[in-house]
Formats: sequence, structure tokens, C-alpha cells
Amino acid sequence: MAYRLINFQQSEEWTAYVHNSVNYDFYHTWHYHSLEKNGDPFLFVYEESDVFIALPLLKREIENSGLYDLTSVYGYSGPISNRKFADISDQILENFKYFFLNFMNTGRYICVFCRLNPFIDQKVLIEKIGGISNNGKTVYMDLSISIEEQRTGYEKRMGRQIRHLRKMPYIIKEAKTGDEISLFTAMYNENMHRLKAEKSYFFNEDYFAAIIKEDSCKLVVMYDGIKMICGAIIMCCGGIIRNHLSATAVDYVNQSPSKLLTDEISIIGRQLGMKYFHLGGGLGGREDSLFKFKSSFSNLFLEDSTWKFVSDTVVYNDLIKERKNDLNINYFPLYRYPEMDIK
Repeated sequence: MAYRLINFQQSEEWTAYVHNSVNYDFYHTWHYHSLEKNGDPFLFVYEESDVFIALPLLKREIENSGLYDLTSVYGYSGPISNRKFADISDQILENFKYFFLNFMNTGRYICVFCRLNPFIDQKVLIEKIGGISNNGKTVYMDLSISIEEQRTGYEKRMGRQIRHLRKMPYIIKEAKTGDEISLFTAMYNENMHRLKAEKSYFFNEDYFAAIIKEDSCKLVVMYDGIKMICGAIIMCCGGIIRNHLSATAVDYVNQSPSKLLTDEISIIGRQLGMKYFHLGGGLGGREDSLFKFKSSFSNLFLEDSTWKFVSDTVVYNDLIKERKNDLNINYFPLYRYPEMDIK
């Protein structure tokens, strides 16, 4: 029994562990981690007998401390394995916990944050370590039912709006050219400015061009004549299609073409043989307007969970005090709260 770290340069080994897992998502892949700019990616792998458990993480330095913390990529990641976690012996799960905590201690990692994948039963493992938090609900569609049955499940007003939008002379297509990527990037970042989003939600053309190089990712856009009015980066992996990042032209926000695009993505998912269309949840797990928009397409929900584990509470609390951050807010780790301007 032992653990090893697969670094970013070991792309073939990383990919092999992911592809040999029973369940995995695009968020676990080396390619997705290769686009990450907010930390140094690596794959923690514990192996015992013929079982492995792999956990992709990002290493981040805590400024002026000589310490580090761990986080995950934007999206739904968490541990994966070549066995279903429910089928792994309790002893192996306990051994994973022992070696992972030892790794955190020797590496001076103070805490770890990870958004778990609602389609993989990761709690069986993570509950042994602790720090699981409920982050509300996340919405999905079942693509195994007929498209007619799917649409009868839409909120009535939503259904009417989509039927109206389908009568418009809009064109929906897959975008591949550099010019289209440029147009989508400008439209997307304009949306982020309008929503006053954090810096981490902004992306450049290189990011979008790189992500759609993978066959499992596509840029789907909508045109009104020659004007791009809506678009989305979609991911297909493990039988699940997702709207990863999307945007609507400011002049068309009131017309809500994203409603038609969402319906269209469900059709694309069916054509590609996907089982589910994961729409996601509200901002920060809240049942806000974004959540209401998504839940107007489906009444199927999964629990959305995050893993917030502190390995050294004394040091963690000291870091908060050093940065004079005693706010009672739901942010983790608290010493990285944006207003503190800590990298």
C-alpha cells in the first residue's frame, strides 16, 4: 500500500488513471486541469491490492507563510476509483484517509476545498475524513425519456417562451472558427462585467479555443442574422452533458434566447447518447433566480455537496487572525476572502 503524486507533466499516467475509473467526469481530466491558472495541478493516487483511489487537486501557496492549501478546479470533481466506493472495503477507505492526512501534514497543507460530483457516490469515502457541507440542490434532466415527455415537464410559461423562440429566424450551430471564438469570448466577458463577477470567472480566447480542442467539448452558438446573440461551451463525459459556461448578448437579454439554447442542448445530448443533462444549481448553492431558471426545466434534483476540511485548526485560525478577517460568512478558506486581497 502506498500513495504517489502524478504531476502535471505526467499526462499519460494521469489520463490512464482517469480512464480506468468506474465513473469520472471531464472535470477530472488532465486536459481540463491543463487550462487551470489558479494553482499547480496534481493527482493524488492511493493504491492497495488491485484498487486505486485518485483525487485531482490544485496546490496553492498561502502568501507570506511558507504554508499551502488545496482546492479543486471549477466544476464537479472529487475522488474517483476503479471500483465503486460502496464496493471498496472499509479498511482500504480508512487506509486512504490515513495516508492522505499524512500527506497533508508532511506537505504543510492547512486545508482542502473540493466541490463533489453529484453523479458519483464520493461521500462513502469523504465522510470518513469529514468536512462535508450541503451546498443546496442541483438540477438535471433525464434524457432517457422522450423529448415530448421532457418538455411537458417544463414550467408552463417556460414552455410557451421556448415555442415562441423556435418561431424566430435564429440559427443554432457549432462554432469552430477563431472569429466565432473571439465573438463568444467578448460576449461572455461582457456578461461577467455586467454581473460584477469575480476575476476567476473571466476567460480569454486562448482558454475557449483550448477547451474545445477536446472532442468531448463544443461551442454551440445562436445567431440572429449575422449577429451572435447567445452561446455555450458544452461538455460531454460519462453519460452527462453540461452547459459549462454560457453567455447572451446584452441587447438580447430580455428575449432570453438562452431558454431555447438550453432546450437545444438537451437535443444535442440525446444525439450524442448522453443519459443526463446536468443544469447545475444557483450561485453559491442558493435558490436564487439562476436556480429558478434551471428548475423551470426539470423537477429532478441531486444534493450538491462540498468538502471543506481543515487539517490544522490552530494554524487555520491564526491565518484568519493575521489577516484580520473575523467575518461570519460562508466562505472557505476564510483567510482567502476576496476583500482581504490575498493571492
